[in-house]
Amino acid sequence: MILQTSCVVGGSKACLFSSVPPQPVPPLANTLQGYLSALEPLLPPDEISHTRRMVQEFGRRGGLGPKLQEGLEKRARVTKNWIADWWVQRAYLESRQPLPVHSSPAISLPRRDYNDWKSQLVFASKLIAAVLDFKAKIKMGQLPVEYMRGKPLCMELYPLLFSSCRIPGPKHDYVAHYGRSRRSPTHITVVRNYQFFQLEVYNSDGSRMTESQIHAQLLRIRSQSWKTDKEPMGILTSEHRHTWGEAYNRLLKDKLNKESVRLIESGLFSVCLDSPVMRISDEKYASRKAAQILHGGGTFSNSGNRWFDKTLQFVVGEDGSWGLLYEQATAEGPPVAALLHHILEYCEKPDPKRAPIVPLPMPKKLYFHIDREIKWDIEQAKQNLDILINDLDVNVFNFKIFGKDLPKSYNMSPNSFIQIALQLVYYKVHSEVCPTCDIASQRMFRGGRTEFIRSPTNQSVLDSLLCVINGHGIDLHLLGLKLQAIEEGLSIPKIFMDTAYGLATHWKLRTGQVGIPANTDSVMCFGPLVPDGYAVCYNPQADHFHFSITAFNCCEETNAEMFARTLKETLCELQELLQPAV
Repeated sequence: MILQTSCVVGGSKACLFSSVPPQPVPPLANTLQGYLSALEPLLPPDEISHTRRMVQEFGRRGGLGPKLQEGLEKRARVTKNWIADWWVQRAYLESRQPLPVHSSPAISLPRRDYNDWKSQLVFASKLIAAVLDFKAKIKMGQLPVEYMRGKPLCMELYPLLFSSCRIPGPKHDYVAHYGRSRRSPTHITVVRNYQFFQLEVYNSDGSRMTESQIHAQLLRIRSQSWKTDKEPMGILTSEHRHTWGEAYNRLLKDKLNKESVRLIESGLFSVCLDSPVMRISDEKYASRKAAQILHGGGTFSNSGNRWFDKTLQFVVGEDGSWGLLYEQATAEGPPVAALLHHILEYCEKPDPKRAPIVPLPMPKKLYFHIDREIKWDIEQAKQNLDILINDLDVNVFNFKIFGKDLPKSYNMSPNSFIQIALQLVYYKVHSEVCPTCDIASQRMFRGGRTEFIRSPTNQSVLDSLLCVINGHGIDLHLLGLKLQAIEEGLSIPKIFMDTAYGLATHWKLRTGQVGIPANTDSVMCFGPLVPDGYAVCYNPQADHFHFSITAFNCCEETNAEMFARTLKETLCELQELLQPAV
């Protein structure tokens, strides 16, 4: 999706937000027909016939479908967005899976040209200053507002990126937004050697600290954290959400622990000062770099430098590696892309300000009282995280033979071209087609989040995208109908209990195009949605493609390396198809 920007300042910002239309409830008949079309490539004819009869019964006049549709249309009239809250709750907050690998995406940015701790701290200072500058633009209403196809996009997620954190709960989590309080937080959290520090980033007069001031404070943090902490508290946040929720409640019974946890949660964002990525070979470095940002590399590496519940965690390695790990209940692709684009532009500029000669308060190290129970919780979390990390195969590579200019020269969408290639690869490896989802933004609507673009279907990828852009995607609507039935105290409709629905939503191939940020060799990385699936991210550049592929080792059928090898072969075959040898 190509986004245009224009600058909006001051009071006109609110006016523009109100001009973003509400998200429509798609026509019921269209969604049910789209659902059947999505099932046709996946099911044999006899099963399709059975499901078609069930869908027709659901959608008939006077039936359950129109009744639920009416409920959704009423909900749309009285809420800002009829599906967004439900979607965030179901897709993220009710999931009990660990956040690393299963949920939070990582973005690995091009390696910086340094390989020592001194340069690491200089770059980290620049990065912190850049993020604070971006935050100031949001506060002042100077953030360029994004447009798509000439229409403004909803910008309300931007202020929520800062001072927010996911909080574990017994049945579902919630998100705390500390930036909404009267006294907005003025600190960030810096983590090194598993130790957390509160770093104030504003001076007493309210001005932002300069890069040289921040650098001086990072040097102080380094001097206070020579040894690796014996008890990596951050590992607890990597647990199964119910397990972490129980440990969280035990942890907060102690006053010292509660204060330290609240300071981490309320900080504007976190910066993780990592030790170097373990280097085996140049070929494997890109994969290991992406994996380290995704999960920290394990309990003997940098996983103790994370607080996985935090919305924004910037990772800066001693070897020039860097990136961002973000939690999706609040953050998502386009706002994160804009933030990273701003950081990259800012980092090309010299430090504009000289540091005022004022004494700076010492960064505050956060302490924890660790009793026998908490120590046991940490040990269990360490074991479980290492099992999860060892189970995930990450394969990152750069396909250099051609890039997006090739399909564009034949008037083909590069995104559609790659999606077709991925479908073909899956079929070659597994001798079947599978449900595939790509993600599209719904920010053209007020409070909109995301929707799935399905493939394979009888529609082209481009047609599916256009349906989603118009608010007529099928998956959010189907979810809404199901949840509306629950809301009204009804039994879950039969079409959602049908094996076909289970098959259609068992996403064996999760894909994502990386425009984060455009025109850089960045790579996004996340885990598969299902145990027997793959996750494939791709970054199309003019003359090459970056790919990251993940799969779980515990599944005998899937293999990330085989998928990557077959993808390279398939792309070459498609090139030959477009450019046959003379």
